[in-house]
Amino acid sequence: MPRAGLTPQAVVREAARLADEVGYEKLTLAAVAGRLGVALPSLYKHVRGADALGQQLAALAVAELAAEMTSAAAGRAGRDALRAVADAWRGYAGRHPGRYPAAQQVPDPDDPAHVEAGRLALDAVYAILRGYGLTGDDAVDAARTFRSAVHGFVTLEASGGFGLPRGMDRSFDQLVAALDTAFRNWPDPVGAR
Repeated sequence: MPRAGLTPQAVVREAARLADEVGYEKLTLAAVAGRLGVALPSLYKHVRGADALGQQLAALAVAELAAEMTSAAAGRAGRDALRAVADAWRGYAGRHPGRYPAAQQVPDPDDPAHVEAGRLALDAVYAILRGYGLTGDDAVDAARTFRSAVHGFVTLEASGGFGLPRGMDRSFDQLVAALDTAFRNWPDPVGAR
């Protein structure tokens, strides 16, 4: 019989907390079961296995990140919105070092909640890009540029990959300023010249 009060959502939330403490790559079903005070076989009443738990954790992390990005963008436009969403992204990655890697997975098409969370995160970025006049294929390219730049920065920052003696905040400010300049001066598509 399942432990009273233990639900699939509670398992995922505890896995998320544990991932933030030990790292996503060290998250195991056995560790989650131990944290919840249940035997490993009992955990399978709430989650199908490690892959399913990883997918559910990814859906949770994307939903959390999307909510923070959407909230940050509300009522803002242009560089102010760009900065707010980049800061929200960086802040989430810093506060949730175990969940953040899970949030980078492409949404599982068989999980409507994960797909919707991914759409909300992308919509927050697209809303900013519309303010720069970027739509359609240009918006897709610009969204990929934004994600690559911010994700690259926060991943290198988290791993200690920046060794130069300059403040991280200043470098992040310059990254956002460079993105703003790029989006205001978006080039014609390659090959269209």
